[in-house]
This record gives sequence, C-alpha cells and structure tokens, in this order.
Amino acid sequence: MNDQQNPYDPYYPQPQIIGYDAYGQPVYQQPAQAPQQGVYDPYAGQQQSYGYDPYAQPQAPQQHQQPQSPQSHSYDAYAAPQQDQGYAPQQPAYDPYAPYGGGGQHGAQQWQAAEPAAPVAAPTGVPGQRPAPEPPGRPTAPVAPAASRRGDAGEDREYRTEQFSFIEEPDEDSEDVIDWLKFTESRSERREEARRRGRHRVIALVVVLAVAVIGGVGYLWSAGLLPGTGDSAQKDQAAATGPQRRDTIVLHLHDIQGGGTSTALLVDNSTTKQGTTVLLPNALAVSDSEGSATTLGKSVEEDGSSGTREALDTLLGAKIAGTWRLDSPYLENLVEYLGGIEVDTDTAVPDPKGKKGADPLVAQGEKQTLTGRGAVAYATYRAAGEAEAKQLQRFGQVVNGMLKKMPSDPANATTAIEFLQQIADPSLPEKDLGASLAKLADHAKTGAYKTALLPVGEDGTLAEGAGDSVVRDILGGKVTAVEAGGVPRVSVKDATGEDAVEAAKVALINGGYAFVGGSKTDSRPKSQVVYGDDAQKATAAEVAKTLGLPAGSVVKGKPAGNAAVTVVLGRDYEIPGAS
Repeated sequence: MNDQQNPYDPYYPQPQIIGYDAYGQPVYQQPAQAPQQGVYDPYAGQQQSYGYDPYAQPQAPQQHQQPQSPQSHSYDAYAAPQQDQGYAPQQPAYDPYAPYGGGGQHGAQQWQAAEPAAPVAAPTGVPGQRPAPEPPGRPTAPVAPAASRRGDAGEDREYRTEQFSFIEEPDEDSEDVIDWLKFTESRSERREEARRRGRHRVIALVVVLAVAVIGGVGYLWSAGLLPGTGDSAQKDQAAATGPQRRDTIVLHLHDIQGGGTSTALLVDNSTTKQGTTVLLPNALAVSDSEGSATTLGKSVEEDGSSGTREALDTLLGAKIAGTWRLDSPYLENLVEYLGGIEVDTDTAVPDPKGKKGADPLVAQGEKQTLTGRGAVAYATYRAAGEAEAKQLQRFGQVVNGMLKKMPSDPANATTAIEFLQQIADPSLPEKDLGASLAKLADHAKTGAYKTALLPVGEDGTLAEGAGDSVVRDILGGKVTAVEAGGVPRVSVKDATGEDAVEAAKVALINGGYAFVGGSKTDSRPKSQVVYGDDAQKATAAEVAKTLGLPAGSVVKGKPAGNAAVTVVLGRDYEIPGAS
C-alpha cells in the first residue's frame, strides 16, 4: 500500500546527482517547476517525493532547496549514475511528468551552484551507488570520508583505500595455510639436513679410503712388494747379515714302541719373521759332558735333555733356550686334540697293529689327513735300507702340519700343551713352550716357514758349507771372538792317514780348549791351523804350540762353522805315544 501522504511511484522520474556533501552523501538536483497551460497535473499542490521513505514526515514545499544530509533523502536503486557537475545551469529544468508546474510552483526556477564534494566509492555489484541509509533509530555502519575529485566533470575519479569501509571477518582457512607453510618449511629443512648428512658421510668415506690406500701402499713399500722397490729376497738376505733376534728350542721325539729318537731345532726369527725346523741327524758328532766325542743319538739317551742341549749349544754356537721332550703317545694325543693334520705323504705306511694285507694306516698322496696314530707312524717310519734323512724329512712334515693347526694365541697354545699332562722340562715351562709354539704357528699359517736338514759327513762332522747355510744364516751361530773367561772352541780334521783325532783331542782338552768334533779328510803332507777372525789369530798360535805344530802352520781362512779354530792334521803331525 502507498502512504497517502507520501505516495510511492516507481515510474516517477529520479533526480540527478549533482555532487556530494561533506559527509559523502549525494546531493540531488531539484526540478524547476513552471506553470503549464491547459495541462492537468494530478499531483499539483502536493509535495514532491523522490523515493519511498516510510520514516519520512510530510513537509511543506520549498521554493529553493539546498543540499541536504543523507537522512533527508532516500536511496533509489533504479537511479542511474550521473556525471558530476561543478555548477547548476541558470535555466528551468524540463519535467515531462509535471506539465502544469506540479507542486504549485510556477515559472522558471534557477539553480544555484552546488558545493563540490569528494566522490565516494560504490559498493560491490553497483558501480557508483551506495546503499540506502538506515532509518532513524537504527544503527548505521561508519563511512569513510570522501576524497576530493581529481579533475573536472567527465574525468575518471581516483579512489583510495581509506575511502572504503571494510568489515574484518575471520578467515577460516588462515590456520590451515599457516600449518601448510610450517609443514613445507619443516620438510624442506629435513631434506636439507639429509643432504648435509649425506655429504658428511661421503667426505668421511673418502677420507677413510684415502687413509687405507696410503697405509696399504706404505706397507707394501716397506715390505718391498711394490714394483721398483727392490727384491724382497735381497732385503731379507741383507737383514739376515745384521743383528737378529732368534728363539730356539730343541725337540726330541721318543718312539716308545719302536725305539730311537728324532731331534729337531725349532727356530723363530722375529727379525725376519721366519720360522724354521732344522733337522739334526742322530749321527751328528758332539761332545759329551766329559769332552769325549759321541753322537747326537747317544747323547740324548745317555746325557739326557740338559747334556744334549749343552753339547748342541757348544757345537753349533747357537743359544738354545730349552728342550721339549715329546714322547710318541703325547704326539698322538696332541694331533687328536688339534683335530688331525694334513700332510703330503711320500710313501704308504702300514698299520703296525693291522693284519697282513690290510689297508695301510697312512696312504700315499697329497693332502692326506692324518690322525694321531697315523702322525706317529708316519713321523717314525723308516723303510729297510732307507737313509736316515728320509725319516727326518717325514718327521719335519709332521711338525709343520702340527704347527699349522696349533693356535696362534699364546693362551690357547698353552692350553693345548697343558692338555697333554706331560712332565715339562725345567728349562722350558708349559707357559713358555706355549708362547714359542704360538709364534711358530703364526709363521706356519702365513707360509713363512721352512724345513732344513743339517748336512753331516760320514764321520758325523759338519759338511763343508754347513756353517754358511744353516749354522750362520738360520741359527745365527757365526763364531766370533771368544769373550773374556770363555773357552775357545776347536775342531780337528785328520789328514794324517792314521787315527790321530783321539790323541789331538786329549791334548786340546788338557790345554784348556773345548773340543767340538773331529773327522777324517783326505791325506795331506802339511798341517794347518785355520782361524777366521783376526781376533782369533793369537788363539790359533796357542793351539799350534799345544799340538806341537810349527808357527808357520797358522793361516787365516775359513774354519768350521762351530769352531773358532780348525786344525787340519797332516802327515807332519807327530802322534803322541806313536813309535
């Protein structure tokens, strides 16, 4: 329904906006009213209304109306935006809907220039328009002050952010965005940390590999294994000529069932890191406790461990630390404890307790596994008419195979010796024996182990060259000047064609010398007293006087490896007591 006082006409012409007041509200143009002749105006005499305002009060018509505040005029949603004008024309306005000058006004009406006002930004969706003001008594949102226009009419308005009013509304997605940023940032940091740790690991690995390569090259260079660094064999030979540290023990294997003994020297050269088993024939001529000549086999049975050790020490000029007596039952138990040994056998050994035609106890071939009984049988086996050296070689093979299975740890090796429950020699307790065997086992497992046979002539004396290859190089028994308080060692070779060794031996022992062996050689007319070191020249001269030889018989040469002076008795030697 229309208000009777303020009827609402949706087709009524809308007034034009001619400017904005100081509060940013639009100022509308008032139409000029002129009397019209012959035209009926149904709305004449009534107040003009430019919009429906349910809260507006009826007012008297005014001749000239100034721009009013926003509360005086309502907002028309159908009003079109108009360009601002700096002034109003001084001519009557044409109103097609008021031909008779409606509103009771007649004549032309002049408009005064309106105050310039700053433009106001229109709300979203309706450019150039603002929402209708709230009725009196109802709260209205604060409006930002209008800005001044940039130019004259027809120019584009310039708006600034402070001309708008905003309602701060909480963003529901703000926390999600923050969480996503934190997640991406933390993930980037984790990736960067992983890359940094990877770089550190690569650098550490490169450093470790470089140190390992440098250490390996240094070791190969020091060991002489690199090409162009020299022959390692020549370096070992050069090291052998210098001072070296050797640990030597003597091993006696007693065959309880078959009888007889086998003797070997176990040498550990810690300087060259080499282990050696030196096999000693039982026919080796040695001196007994009284200085009389005897063989090694007889010395083991008659003089025992200590007497034989001293005789070998005197003969070879090598320091022997102790004696290990190993009876055949103990060897069998030791091999069983080690789980058997592996040997390249050179012959088949029959079982002593087996029946005739039975399989041999030890088969012939390479890499034969020997049990305890087999090891004892192979180490002591000597065929009829076979040289002693063959049996010694088999004994050396068993010793080598046993050392390969012996623990390299001194404690474990000592445990293996204690397992035998044998009576230890006072010169070599079980703990010391275990330590020595552990060192030899380490050499045997690395391939730095060999076996050598001490060459002996038919008469039991050391063969020519034995002093260089075995006594000096392996045992380190090079004869040097006798220290103060020591007894010079003298060996004798009989070249008289008669038996003159015993007479010379008695004369030398009575003269205060140590007789270290005598042997026969080819007959020669002149006698010689040979010394090798200039420090032994005076000793050689005294030996010549003791035997009644002329001073011209003393010459510098190469004595036996186990003696400081070697006497070669020629046909010019007068045997005491001979006719």
